[in-house]
Amino acid sequence: MQKALQYRTRDIAGCLITHEHGDHAKYTDQYLKNGINCYMTKGTKKAKKIESHRLYTVKAKQETRIGSWSILPFEVEHDAAEPIGFLLQSTQGYKVLYLTDTKYCKYSFKGLTHLMLEVNYIYEKIQENVQLGLVHQGLANRVMDSHFSLEYALKLLKANDLTQLQQIHLIHLSNTNSDARYIKEQVQQVSGVPVYIGGL
Repeated sequence: MQKALQYRTRDIAGCLITHEHGDHAKYTDQYLKNGINCYMTKGTKKAKKIESHRLYTVKAKQETRIGSWSILPFEVEHDAAEPIGFLLQSTQGYKVLYLTDTKYCKYSFKGLTHLMLEVNYIYEKIQENVQLGLVHQGLANRVMDSHFSLEYALKLLKANDLTQLQQIHLIHLSNTNSDARYIKEQVQQVSGVPVYIGGL
């Protein structure tokens, strides 16, 4: 992250943390020690067992401002203490939905310009991997009960206002249970906007 910002960490207005799992919150201590304000729910803070004067508590459906951004956290369905997604709106007219690590999303959104969206697995692919013995059924059940599938992602796109949408960045793809090119193709077909996944 420091390299990407050419070590100008002062440019960071804040770090939004969705939940306490290591692949999302591992470096919170380092961010705080380096002067970066972090934002998380009370449940996440308790699960992380962390305290700092730079740590701010946010609550679902209660808006907060960070720099030129208005941040609206909302509940998601994940196996964590108090997980959230974020709807971010800037004074420049950008409206960004950040949604990851959830079984489904009960909300719909208007006027989104950008989407950062988890597509963790494809249902048929994870079932095939269970049959082949590549994925244990227990793990498959856990993934399907706490992560966003391609099928749910496509339903989310169809249920939302995409008239202002400019681009989608897909995140949190499983190495085993997804197919990046196929997912990108499907999401692009439904959304009609450029879709990005890492180097693809």
